[in-house]
Formats: sequence, C-alpha cells, structure tokens
Amino acid sequence: MKKILVCEDDEALISMIRFKLSKDNYGEVVKVTDGKSAMHKILHEDFDLIITDIHMPYFSGLELVTFVREKLGNKVPIIVLSLEGIENTVTEAFQLGADDFISKPFSPNELSMRVKRLLTAS
Repeated sequence: MKKILVCEDDEALISMIRFKLSKDNYGEVVKVTDGKSAMHKILHEDFDLIITDIHMPYFSGLELVTFVREKLGNKVPIIVLSLEGIENTVTEAFQLGADDFISKPFSPNELSMRVKRLLTAS
C-alpha cells in the first residue's frame, strides 16, 4: 500500500485531498499542517509521495523540498501546491527538485491524475 504525506495548513483543502486520494485508492494519506511536523514525519517514516504547500508555518514548502533533496538525498516524488503561480516560484520549486507544481485552486481530478503519474513512475 502506498503512503502519501500531505503538508498543508488549510484544513478544508486537506480534507478534499484526503477524500479524493482515498476514493481513488492511492493508499494511506498522512497529513501535517506545518513544515516542522513535515520534516519530523519525513525523518521517521517512509513515503511514496509528498504533496506540500509553499506557505506553511515554521518551514516553507520550498525549504521542505531542499531538506528532502539536499539534506536527506531522498528521491521521493514531490508535488508543490501554491496560490502563487508566478514563474520564478515555479522555476525555484523545480530547481530545488520538485517533480510537479500545481497552482491553487485546482481540480481534484487534476491532482489525482498527477499523483497517479508520479506513483506509477516511482
């Protein structure tokens, strides 16, 4: 069974993501609401995919990507979510090692298709 970490501080969005990914049988969805909790989970558990917001308390999603890629050397697929669809934020996310970027608001079906693509590839 796959295990997905969702790092998002918007409870309504977390609920939507959990509902959609569970409905589509992607496995266990673990949620955290801040960057510090995300780093702790990543250090102590293995995940098949990480979905992270850019703006979170304590550590940003970009700092989380840097932590996973540079500090841990982990290749787990990462999808970055953000209200900011501005080019330099998207570019920075990819330069740091993100595998995909989705601008909010987004369709649950779009997220599901992107999750499927990354889980199938890994």
